[in-house]
Amino acid sequence: MIFTRKRFGQHFLHDRAVLERIAREMAPQPDQALVEIGPGRGALTELLVGKSASLDCLEIDRDLAELLDRRWGKTPGFTLHVGDALDFDFATLAAQRGRRLRVIGNLPYNISTPLLFHVVASREYVDDLHVMLQKEVIDRIVAAPGSGEYGRLTVMLAPWIEATHLFDVGPGAFTPPPKVWSAVAKLAVRREPAFAVPEAYARTVSAAFSHRRKTLRNALRSIVDVGEIVAAGIDPALRPEMLAPADFAKIAARVPPLQ
Repeated sequence: MIFTRKRFGQHFLHDRAVLERIAREMAPQPDQALVEIGPGRGALTELLVGKSASLDCLEIDRDLAELLDRRWGKTPGFTLHVGDALDFDFATLAAQRGRRLRVIGNLPYNISTPLLFHVVASREYVDDLHVMLQKEVIDRIVAAPGSGEYGRLTVMLAPWIEATHLFDVGPGAFTPPPKVWSAVAKLAVRREPAFAVPEAYARTVSAAFSHRRKTLRNALRSIVDVGEIVAAGIDPALRPEMLAPADFAKIAARVPPLQ
């Protein structure tokens, strides 16, 4: 018997209807290269094996990896990678497979945000992601300006990702059941950013949402003069959550470089 390990944030999806719906939403094709992050006991893997040119599975738990290897290790097109997905080189894998990657997975809640940023950093080599995350994280990714969920995560992903909320999943679909609801989303990677991304974009967004209750005038005073915010066509009396992602780019373009 293989037990769940809290340090890996493991909640194994067992609801067959949910698993089949995720696979249908992704709709893998025979000429594609799939990457599954955190296959766990292989419930979703079973629905993906043989559906594409290759299936690379990234599993950090060595006991689970051994289980997966016993079941599919000799299956053509199946490759198991034992290690942390946060350290995985997606660019090298894409070169080996000769095509861009499609990523799928029930991402561990405890590393979901840094893992998303790690994959997006390799966006040149990734077509899309079909991911299950904590519902509140998906809500933040797809949030609109002015909503309570809108924030740093929304704005940082916006240039590179077109996000679509697909459906919600209740705690009972997992073993052990988490204390929160989950959701599945499709994150399509843009071939070109939605708008020009200045060097100071991340710094501007981080500064703004570190003080989201303050006006832009006050939240950004340490990195940019209020006159530059006005020159960017943005009202400095607004709060950060009222700006569209492209507005942050306009301000960032006027932020002086770090000395």
